[in-house]
Amino acid sequence: MADIRFSGGSETAVGRVLAVGVLAGRVLPDATGALDAACAGALRRLIAAGRFSGEHGQTAVAAAPTGLEADSIVLLGLGADGERDSHGWEKIGAALAAALAGSGEDGVRLVLDPPEDSALAGPTALTHLALGFLLRGYRDDRFRSRRVGDDQGSPACLTLVSGCAEESARLWQADLCHVAAGVLLARDLFAEPGNTLYPESFVERLAPLAELGVDIEALGPDRLAALKMNALLAVAQGSAREARLAVLRWNGAADPQVPPIAFVGKGITFDSGGISLKPGKGMEEMKGDMAGAAAVVGAMRALAGRRAPVNAVGVLALAENMPGENALRPGDILTTMAGWTIEIINTDAEGRLVLADALWFTHKTFAPHAIIDLATLTYDIMAALGLVFTGLFASDDALAGELMTASSLSGEKLWRMPLDEAFEDNLGSDIADLRHFAEDEESADASHAAQLLSRFAGGRPWAHLDIAGKEMAYDDKPLCPKGPTGVGVRLLDQLTRCRPARPD
Repeated sequence: MADIRFSGGSETAVGRVLAVGVLAGRVLPDATGALDAACAGALRRLIAAGRFSGEHGQTAVAAAPTGLEADSIVLLGLGADGERDSHGWEKIGAALAAALAGSGEDGVRLVLDPPEDSALAGPTALTHLALGFLLRGYRDDRFRSRRVGDDQGSPACLTLVSGCAEESARLWQADLCHVAAGVLLARDLFAEPGNTLYPESFVERLAPLAELGVDIEALGPDRLAALKMNALLAVAQGSAREARLAVLRWNGAADPQVPPIAFVGKGITFDSGGISLKPGKGMEEMKGDMAGAAAVVGAMRALAGRRAPVNAVGVLALAENMPGENALRPGDILTTMAGWTIEIINTDAEGRLVLADALWFTHKTFAPHAIIDLATLTYDIMAALGLVFTGLFASDDALAGELMTASSLSGEKLWRMPLDEAFEDNLGSDIADLRHFAEDEESADASHAAQLLSRFAGGRPWAHLDIAGKEMAYDDKPLCPKGPTGVGVRLLDQLTRCRPARPD
């Protein structure tokens, strides 16, 4: 993660690249105007000579005019009035990161005092700009032994030079730097291959959260068997890797006894489909079937880092779904922790099995005031909502409304999908309490899966987020380069700001 700094004067900032803000219509803010005067109007002439107009998120890179202490300059479009809310500032920062992608610069200076007409106060605006810069500038080069072509990586440092630097730095360190760290942690987990990230090593990756005050516990096969979490164990039984249930607890509320909000994540570290083997093409992407668990980890990192005044618990159902000699079979019947029996129809529908036990465990163990689970659960939700919206299923209208508010504020888009007793009819089994898969794939599988999961929330306010298709960007996006997105982290973090702890 690039280093973000704030400075009250350019003399304390270093870097060969100088970035300056320009308003729509080629209007120079005061700070940019002062730099233009320092180079005898060369900056205005540079802007006038090209197609750069200051539109929101527009950039242009050129050699720095004589008189400026820089080798190159980036013109950064701030746009017009009404475009500079929190999302707008994040996209401005992201545009700067995109313009410098591959440059490997040691330092970039951005001289900017946010305009008075901004929807946000100056210090807050700069922190959102910094957040956008980090999210768009994400790189994962852990598994490369050499650079590719002339790509030198992302800039190592961004210094924001502003008259409100001191307050910006305070706000950044107290809040959004931890949200950024949570998103990037989730992306790192998603990007790691299945041969190095499996249930046991996933738990090891959680150790840094303990330094922030998160209590971490990992339940192995013996504990899971004692708890009768047979659905989670069954999914893992075809793999040489043992299942784990990881529990993360953050107690930040004034009253530690206040019931927590609970996040439950599907953590299938590799999904071959099991006996119902997936097609070979694209199977390498199934290392990311733990994106729900990664989102929970990232959210807990954000909450602990910013010392959020809430009690929260994260539960990760970790397993690898493989077609080994002891693998779960279609037609098998499992007894879940809740006591209900489930007839297995398709072993590639394993996510709802591990979540069933994890949800019931969460309900019984922590008595949370709300439960939200996240999972790359169904291809069906992608057919319905494409790669844009996460599917939201909820048993509680108030919780659904709070999630929709958090969606608007975080920028992570949700669309509410139906639950209905009619879906329950298609989950009936001739020989067990339930079948875990509807009659055919065309029978609204996303809704059937959610309907099944709703049984295991114990009647508590519950929501299911089917993030399939949103966990991975297949091309560059405004706040994310091609690759893992860390979807869900910002949404859950924002939800805790919208939904206070509820002792009832």
